[in-house]
Amino acid sequence: MTSAPSPALPLNLSQEVSLLTAALVDVDSVSGGETPLADAVEAALRAQTSLEVTRDGDAIVARSRLGHSDRVILAGHLDTVPLPATAGARGTVPSSWDGTPGEGVLWGRGTTDMKGGVAVQLALAARLFPSNAGTAHDGAGAPAAAATAGRDVTFVFYDHEEVEAAKSGLGRLALNRPDLLAGDFAILLEPTNGTVEGGCNGTLRVEATTVGEAAHSARAWMGKNAIHAAAPILARLAAYEPATVTVDGLDYRESLNAVGISGGTAGNVIPDRCVVTINYRFAPDKSLDEAEALVGALLDGFDVVRTDGAPGARPGLTHPAAAAFVAVVGREPLPKYGWTDVARFSELGVPAVNFGPGDALLAHKDDERVAAEDIRACLSALEVWLTA
Repeated sequence: MTSAPSPALPLNLSQEVSLLTAALVDVDSVSGGETPLADAVEAALRAQTSLEVTRDGDAIVARSRLGHSDRVILAGHLDTVPLPATAGARGTVPSSWDGTPGEGVLWGRGTTDMKGGVAVQLALAARLFPSNAGTAHDGAGAPAAAATAGRDVTFVFYDHEEVEAAKSGLGRLALNRPDLLAGDFAILLEPTNGTVEGGCNGTLRVEATTVGEAAHSARAWMGKNAIHAAAPILARLAAYEPATVTVDGLDYRESLNAVGISGGTAGNVIPDRCVVTINYRFAPDKSLDEAEALVGALLDGFDVVRTDGAPGARPGLTHPAAAAFVAVVGREPLPKYGWTDVARFSELGVPAVNFGPGDALLAHKDDERVAAEDIRACLSALEVWLTA
């Protein structure tokens, strides 16, 4: 269920970046309801930057054409998960502040995942590529000397990231307009606490099914209990020791877990079917088929069917642009354990990393929040790198 779209006020891309984040949060954009925010983002980019703007559904792509030899992509999604159902939760819409607005902590749905990152994208677009009639600003709201981008930049804002992959706005762009996603290196501004996180684990979901024979539970010996027959599946999963795999210098921890189980039709009937749903988060050294083969071998003798999956992405840190960016950030890069859209860029042949403001552990939580200073630090690092 999606919430009703809320009207969007015009966005001022030159205001202080954490205040811009608050303005984005205040536009409710639960997956399926991104249109008002997409409208506001498109209008602001067309009016306040010199970028070439293209729209596909609720995805917006804004590209510079400075003629540089390399092009980097900065990408972020516009949608959020549903608003909290808990009374009094602060990770909701509209946003609220602890302390002085622009100086304290900003609370609200999407502050971490990932409207702080989207605000950084928009601030950079206005700062590096101001409209001919506009004035460049420093991301803190004050006029500044125009910065010069040392690379061409593509800004990608897309819909439907928080739902099933088939609805992904980035996936739709890859199918409809892959030319818009061409580049030498990409950064996805997902929350990473301001640390570069390389690549991502892949994800595989399978169902393991056992079949029994129904009977009245008072005469259980006349049937065969399919739920009992699933016990060896759970035992093998519990005994399995997930690997830690080193890929291009980063250690990716895998995990393999039962995440759901269903079976039975009534309280007095021996169940004749049981389905165990299993999720495998696998290191980017494996293909999706290889991951499926590993699970199939572990559960040999059972009916195992893939229901969903996406490959991971290698770190991408060997690209010169990535190395230069890591040097600017000044922190040791880490692996990304969760799946992110860097994998989509990897499939397109574009090495990609995750880098954005906010703590990923706060994403989707009722107390979702981000510090204003963390958003400014992310903006500063990206601007230094892009103008070098």
